[in-house]
Amino acid sequence: MTQKDNPFGGMGGQYNTSVQYGSGGPSPQPAEPPQPQATATPSDGLIGGSAPAADLIKETSTQGFPADVMQESRNQPVLVDFWAPWCGPCKQLTPVLEKAVQQAGGRVKLVKMNIDDHPTIPGQLGVQSIPAVIAFKDGKPVDAFMGAVPESQINAFIDKVAGPDGASQIEEALAAARDAQEAGDYDLASRIFTAVLEQDPEHLEALAGLADASFETGNLEQAQSLLEQVPESGRDKPSVAAVRAKITLAEQTAGLGNQGELEHRLAGDPSDHQARFDLALILNAKEQREEAADQLLMIIKADRNWQEEAARNQLLQFFEAWGVGDPASLAARRKLSSVLFS
Repeated sequence: MTQKDNPFGGMGGQYNTSVQYGSGGPSPQPAEPPQPQATATPSDGLIGGSAPAADLIKETSTQGFPADVMQESRNQPVLVDFWAPWCGPCKQLTPVLEKAVQQAGGRVKLVKMNIDDHPTIPGQLGVQSIPAVIAFKDGKPVDAFMGAVPESQINAFIDKVAGPDGASQIEEALAAARDAQEAGDYDLASRIFTAVLEQDPEHLEALAGLADASFETGNLEQAQSLLEQVPESGRDKPSVAAVRAKITLAEQTAGLGNQGELEHRLAGDPSDHQARFDLALILNAKEQREEAADQLLMIIKADRNWQEEAARNQLLQFFEAWGVGDPASLAARRKLSSVLFS
């Protein structure tokens, strides 16, 4: 059979797809295993390893092939492992392949066919060397490899035919949501976080992200409700604490006076620490972070112990709400260290 005739020829990719098995030709020979390569065990996916092995791996026959492979591949990709009892590399591949399929948790199924007992199907598909693994999707062969390949290559093959696992998809979604937040597109961020929570209702970063987006769009009640759904073990996580700090600051700012009035009070009495403290909260609410921090630093420098270190404690709360990597946090921390330790 030529490369043109081979249903897997010309597909490209990193896998060997030149698998042939012609009637009347020599008996299939075991493919030489590749040189040892570094293997990588994938981290557990969202649903990795959740499906029973009996549902994911089975033997098939010529009669069972249409239902076990062709029809079943319309639900998820099916890998068909063509093997024989006398094939040494087949024995090497089997446990590694079965482990990878089980860890994929239902993204693919594995169907095994003994070519000695059932030569018709492999003959029709042009399988000549074994072990040979052919992936079927929507009733059609879409990719293949042969030989006792390492676990890392099998995992990559599964990702190629089935797409990334649930955990990888969620991480990609969260990254997109964070990008949307940074761009100020809170509507898009909310929709992405909501989609993640539909798959995992207790996903900590998605809960915190949606709460933050709700806060930024003025829905304080929803933000508080989402924070209440955070498991006890996650309530001190930075992403959760940051939203909680924002809500606290917003509540503090709601009862404050007019910025102009506070500035007028300070012009008449620069030592009016309460006016300066309230002004810092208002400036922060207006996203004037460096100016807000400077007002609190002025209080700390003048009277570090005023109202039991209220200015320093408030500044630390700012840091929590802004995030440790925020430029305003970094600049104010340097100034605070200079004031405290000079």
